[in-house]
Amino acid sequence: MRSTAYFFISAIAIVIILIYGKTLLIPFIFALLLWFLIRKIRHVIDKVEFIKSKIPSWIKNIFVSGIMVFSLSLISKVILNNINNLALNYPAYENNIEHIIHELNNTLNINIIEYLKANATEFDFGMVLKEIFNSVSDLFGSALLIIIYALFIFLEETNFSNKLKSAFPSTNQYNEITEILGKIEHSVSNYIGMKSLVSLITGIISYIALTFIGIDSPMFWAFLIFILNFIPAVGSMVATLFPTIFCLLQFGGFTESLMVMGIVGSIQLIIGNMIEPKLMGKTLNISPLVAIFALSFWGVLWGVTGMLISIPVTVIIVIICSQFTKTKPIAIMLSDKVRK
Repeated sequence: MRSTAYFFISAIAIVIILIYGKTLLIPFIFALLLWFLIRKIRHVIDKVEFIKSKIPSWIKNIFVSGIMVFSLSLISKVILNNINNLALNYPAYENNIEHIIHELNNTLNINIIEYLKANATEFDFGMVLKEIFNSVSDLFGSALLIIIYALFIFLEETNFSNKLKSAFPSTNQYNEITEILGKIEHSVSNYIGMKSLVSLITGIISYIALTFIGIDSPMFWAFLIFILNFIPAVGSMVATLFPTIFCLLQFGGFTESLMVMGIVGSIQLIIGNMIEPKLMGKTLNISPLVAIFALSFWGVLWGVTGMLISIPVTVIIVIICSQFTKTKPIAIMLSDKVRK
């Protein structure tokens, strides 16, 4: 009874810390995930024997980090310019709403269209778009803090092994902790690396398609597709829905929006159901039900940002729980398949 009370008190305390400490915790978690990604890239380039044997790790870290920081700064400028252009042009898009409703009324000839016409102002797509703009802007606004965190994580990495040996002088304890950390790094690095690659491919192909269709600021929508693809289950659907709705407002007709839905939706289906499973494999071993629950839980706590990190955090929890006798049943229940 007492242990149950301690569990609930601890759980409530953790949730409170997550809610009120998100301003500090979110940049740190993204910095940690960035560290995992850089280490994954470093392991890939280490497959070249000359690079692995002749170039020190700290030089490789600086090189990879420099490329990523330069890329992020360049992309942020382009995306923010796209956001400003969309915000300035949005009043012109609102004029197409009346035309869209009129076309629907003539095509379908049902009373619900009159209802939509009378209440169209209740749904303000501009406010939804503004929220997206704010979320993306906040992400770029935290970029400097994320980079600073990541820098200090890399500095800590050099002495971390010695600290572990001092903290766990027993060889067995040290080996167990090292094994747990190795499993966490392997699973999370693979997920972040492969998911980034798949999302990048999806974003690039979508950018080409959206440019061909003629949607305004295709770079922004491609970036939004890239980001939303990190959200399991619903991310790809939302990534298709938003440019489709915007295209409807921009052109005031259904041809272009149906093209966006068909082409971008097909890209999501092909990559999500054929390419991604082959690249990702079963490395995560997370139950689909648990993935959806994690998505909802972190979404409630931290919004869209929480959805983005829901799977990596869940992977870490499962791996840690699987290493201890008392918490191993929790890891089994959270897993997709029991590994003997």
